[in-house]
Amino acid sequence: MYSSDQTQRLQKLSGSLFSGGAPLTGDILLKKAGGIEALRDVLRFHEYRYQILNDPLLSDFEYDSLYKQLEAIEAAHPEWVTEDSPTQRVAKGLTKDFPTVQHLVPMLSLENSYNADDLLDWDRKARELTGLAEPEYCVEPKFDGASISLIYENDRLLRGVTRGDGVAGDEITNNIRQIRSVPLSAKFSAYGIRQIEIRGEILMNKNNFAKYNQQLAEQNIPPLANPRNAAAGSLRIKDPSEVGRRNLEAFLYHISYYALLEGKSLPKELETHAGSLKLLWELGFRSPQKEKKVLQGIQAVIAYCQLFEAKRDELPYEIDGMVVKVNDIGLQDKMGMTTHHPRWAIAFKFKARQATSVLRKVEFQVGRTGSVTPVAKIDPVPISGVSVSSVSLFNEEVVREKDLKIGDTVLVERAGDVIPYIVKPLTELRTGKEEEIRFPTHCPVCHDKLVKPEEEAVWRCVNINCPAQVVERIIHFASKDAMDIRSFGDANTRKFFDLGYLKDIPGIYHLPFDKIRELEGFGEKSVTNLRTAIEASKQQPLHRLIFALGIRYVGETTAKVLAASVDHLFDFKEYSLEKLQDLEDVGPKVAGSVYQFFHNPDNVHMLEKLASLGLILQSNRSSQPAGGNLDGQTFLFTGTLTRLKRSDAEEIVEKNGGALLSGVSSKLNYLVVGEDAGSKLEKAKKIPSIKILTEEEFMSLLNI
Repeated sequence: MYSSDQTQRLQKLSGSLFSGGAPLTGDILLKKAGGIEALRDVLRFHEYRYQILNDPLLSDFEYDSLYKQLEAIEAAHPEWVTEDSPTQRVAKGLTKDFPTVQHLVPMLSLENSYNADDLLDWDRKARELTGLAEPEYCVEPKFDGASISLIYENDRLLRGVTRGDGVAGDEITNNIRQIRSVPLSAKFSAYGIRQIEIRGEILMNKNNFAKYNQQLAEQNIPPLANPRNAAAGSLRIKDPSEVGRRNLEAFLYHISYYALLEGKSLPKELETHAGSLKLLWELGFRSPQKEKKVLQGIQAVIAYCQLFEAKRDELPYEIDGMVVKVNDIGLQDKMGMTTHHPRWAIAFKFKARQATSVLRKVEFQVGRTGSVTPVAKIDPVPISGVSVSSVSLFNEEVVREKDLKIGDTVLVERAGDVIPYIVKPLTELRTGKEEEIRFPTHCPVCHDKLVKPEEEAVWRCVNINCPAQVVERIIHFASKDAMDIRSFGDANTRKFFDLGYLKDIPGIYHLPFDKIRELEGFGEKSVTNLRTAIEASKQQPLHRLIFALGIRYVGETTAKVLAASVDHLFDFKEYSLEKLQDLEDVGPKVAGSVYQFFHNPDNVHMLEKLASLGLILQSNRSSQPAGGNLDGQTFLFTGTLTRLKRSDAEEIVEKNGGALLSGVSSKLNYLVVGEDAGSKLEKAKKIPSIKILTEEEFMSLLNI
């Protein structure tokens, strides 16, 4: 429908309509767009990308922001409204791979809100339209999948249809039948219903999405951007058996039409939206019956929406907001609808997790083990309430696989609302002016030649005296999970290093506090707190010191194993590779790294300095708890625990004489499984000697 030139022109125009992540407004917006019809063209283009191609070039937030501006302009100038404006119709256009059929009732969009003020304004209108001082609302998750309509007639599934343009959609009945959460028959007749049209969403849960992308990677096929795209694309596959292999799921949440059997009256369940969800649930459909909440008043609604946003990552599937509906169906009919959306419902959208930006340059950062990581610098863009301007590209292979170039428009996402990463470049927007990303041959800090071990994907600086590595090692040494030197921190470490006050790890214990007192922001109290924290770190147990040393491949659990195997840290100077591998949970890579560390004269000299400064290099294994009810037993935790923190559970094991492992092997006695357990559970199932426990069973084992 749109040529490459048109796509580039409209996307470039789209970008010019935003400033600082927010759209321009009013006359300024119209002038920049080139008039109201040009603004409508931009919205029509993005409707097509989202609804038809399932490949959006704007995030939901960006599109909705422009849509609201057009609505506001047309409200101020009703004489400018045209019948084909995006505000007056549902997006048009369908692919022709499947037969096109009419919906019994048009599938309208929902009005969107992004903050409490929007919900308050919608509530004001709802109260005016219903005449009630405080309407009853039903709130449920807004699933981030592909919309469908299902028609049942005489208790049997008659037809499954995609949303399409809202008036008609693609008939995909054979594919729908492959989705196990869609009943092929349901006893609607028990409620006096002869024919019914129900609406819902097809999803791919997070675990299945990760597995599917892994399969694509193994076939050298680019991964999909998100589970919604995976679900939408799967529905249009011509081979139904392939749809069945994709493990899709269906949530049904709205009854749009029904016809009763002759002589039957309206069932009471259809008098409220909450009742209709209960009816669907009882007939065997997956409705949001358990997640929904019936609430009185908008303040309770706002609180529930905010509560759900805080725990969205705990769900096994993606949601991008909450839907608020007037619960009484009679009141819904009274409130009516516009040509775009029902007045009785609104979507409270969570903060955007994806956005588009431009990759301006790539910087190369050196880590504490010498790894050189490319970091993309992008135009700042708000995602999940945070302005993102730097994104790790991990290594050269990732850059090449994604085919990233400087100057690309890129789709950026925050994984778990924490770590930003680039999903893909929008290659159709390239102009030919983009530049290749060139990796350095020499360290960007010390300028030594970089090397790339055959078995690794990263380039490394092997100069252990490289200033960048020294600083990162000091930061790690002082971090919370290592020596826990509070008030030290990343910024102070870099400042002290740049000023020449700090050159290596032992230098932490020789800081010139008289000079630090003269620095801006360092009063007597802060200097005293820093000195106290440094002094207190000398008493940290050996396992923390081992972890703090930053030995490659040695995490917190392995550090505890190492500490428990010696009387003094220097005992490792006498350990052979074979003896190291005899330790619980220590494989060839870990053993090789530990061996090299303790046979490096510079490292031994550093440890001698730390010992002379009063740090503990002796093991406390003689005082370790023994004879507890877990004595001699090994444990590993996987997935998310709901009643205990992972660190607390591990501490309980150790206090009761048990030991922790970092991986699944025949040496493992118990695997404790929380929610969303991954590959460790699958590996453990293949080893009969491993006992798999739920969190509750683990707590019962310890009589907690």
